[in-house]
Amino acid sequence: MDVVLDSFATLSFPLFVPADRPDRFAKACASGTDSVIIDLEDAVASDLKSAVRRIPRDALPSDRTVTLMLRINAPGTQWYRDDVAFARATGFDAVVLPKAETPEQISDLRAALNPGQKILGLVETVRGVARMTELAEATDRLAFGSIDLSADMGCENTHMAFLPIRSQIVQAARLAGRPAPLDGVTTATRDPDIIVEDARHSHEMGFGGKLLIHPNQIEPARSAFRPKKERIDWAERVIAASADGGAALVDGAMVDVPVLKQARRILDRARALS
Repeated sequence: MDVVLDSFATLSFPLFVPADRPDRFAKACASGTDSVIIDLEDAVASDLKSAVRRIPRDALPSDRTVTLMLRINAPGTQWYRDDVAFARATGFDAVVLPKAETPEQISDLRAALNPGQKILGLVETVRGVARMTELAEATDRLAFGSIDLSADMGCENTHMAFLPIRSQIVQAARLAGRPAPLDGVTTATRDPDIIVEDARHSHEMGFGGKLLIHPNQIEPARSAFRPKKERIDWAERVIAASADGGAALVDGAMVDVPVLKQARRILDRARALS
């Protein structure tokens, strides 16, 4: 596992694969997404969690071009320490920490990993939400576990219910100087309209991608983050009008520094998702 791609600095759509299905690993790496998460936690039954750490040598392609992550079991569980040791020994590019709640958990995990291995912290409990800013500073990137959080809070997993928390996690990442966080999974795998709707909401809220659980979700999610043609055209007009560095009008509106930054962001995202 000697290929390290920095999906942490870009738009990212990590695809979960159960750790007890090594026959799917290579297919996931070739699915068209930028990163794959082999899941030791929710996707694996308790009596299999130790056995699945023995990943066959030929399960992963030697020439893969995706970031490879391992979701371990949460701190405090009986499997946590062995999962961390496995992540270190196997050389995954990053570790996904579920139920991240304190910066001390992050620092302890980082000390146990190899230099250069990154940490994606999943905020999916009320305790984690309460320390969001500290978690953002401690991790390399945050992700939002909306399904677990809805169970912990006893609320519905809807856009409206989590509007303030989604905004909070995006703000926390920005304040910490981290990449925009990743939004949580959508359970529907056969209806592209549902994943598009959820991913579009993620995009509008300022997330930098979305966690996925099925290859069918990759293109709908990416398409929701891809700027529409009219927005690209507008951004190109803004850039062209500002080429000489002076004040400019585009579509009857004044172009200032924030507008110029927005235009550049749109064009950058269009290129990344082309």
